[in-house]
Amino acid sequence: MTVKEVIAALQQVTHPAKGDKAITELGLVDGINIEGDTVEVTLAFTGRKDPLADYLAGAVRAAIQRSAPQGTKAVVKTVVKEEAPQKKQEELTDEGLQFVKHIIGVASGKGGVGKSTVAVNLAVALAGKGFKVGLADADVYGPSVPVMTGTEGETPLVEEIDGKQWFLPIEKFGVKWMSVGYFVDPAQALIWRGPMACNALKQMILQVKWEDLDYLIVDMPPGTGDIHISLARDIPMEGVIIVTTPQPVALADVLKGVTMFRTKGIEKRVLGLVENMAWFTPAELPQNKYFIFGKDGGVKMAAELGLDLLGQIPLVQGIREGGDDGQPSALKDTPDGQAFRDLADSIVRQSA
Repeated sequence: MTVKEVIAALQQVTHPAKGDKAITELGLVDGINIEGDTVEVTLAFTGRKDPLADYLAGAVRAAIQRSAPQGTKAVVKTVVKEEAPQKKQEELTDEGLQFVKHIIGVASGKGGVGKSTVAVNLAVALAGKGFKVGLADADVYGPSVPVMTGTEGETPLVEEIDGKQWFLPIEKFGVKWMSVGYFVDPAQALIWRGPMACNALKQMILQVKWEDLDYLIVDMPPGTGDIHISLARDIPMEGVIIVTTPQPVALADVLKGVTMFRTKGIEKRVLGLVENMAWFTPAELPQNKYFIFGKDGGVKMAAELGLDLLGQIPLVQGIREGGDDGQPSALKDTPDGQAFRDLADSIVRQSA
């Protein structure tokens, strides 16, 4: 019997407590030794002996005897190995942010209000005014920055400095971009539990070589939860802006977001609200305004919460097309482009 034939036989032995995965796939086969008509297999368990070790040993003997020529003797040994010492994870610090003047979060109480559109266009508008700008896409479950900036397929380089690795952001439109979307297959959903998502997004901010920046925009995930709390506590944000649309269902979630950032232990300044899709303006009738989601909902909510209304962004076809084509509206001399430039002015005044 050859080693290849033994391995083929062992691939039929599964571990019932490990999702019925083959012992070869689980790495339990530590050695195969063939001498004459004796086949010796060593099964290794890490840390402690597996409660099913004897069962697996018997299954291995049976599998070999089924496949081996008559008269073959199967011997199975089980050993326990010490666990390999885990490499201590490098602690993330805000060292990479020491030359960043202003860190602004862009948040929303719910998805679908155009938060990422606002974040990307705000960054581009600020860069257009001569500021040094970066954007960290912390929306780990729905990273859209690569598409909206036309940088899909790009992969950030890694540079090692004093034994520490740093991601080098992608640069385009005068903005430094970093997103988890640069590292994952766009067709594959990210199924991450909270702690894993928190660590990933902090890497997208803290392990990046931003260098000198006037503004770092952080595109946060929609909603409220562990990720937002972790981000607010671990990233030295100057404040956040909250994006909403005018209709009541969106405005109801604004209150949740504002309350979270004002909660004791988080206490991040809410710089104001941005009312996105404030009205619809058709390209052929640029002076017309149709309030299809309601009128001035964001204006009223800002007043009720004692917040500034930082900007009203119209709903126009060009914003959607620009996002899909990787050409942000803030680059264009259009009403929506001007609205994003006005928003940038509001942010500059707030952070002065």
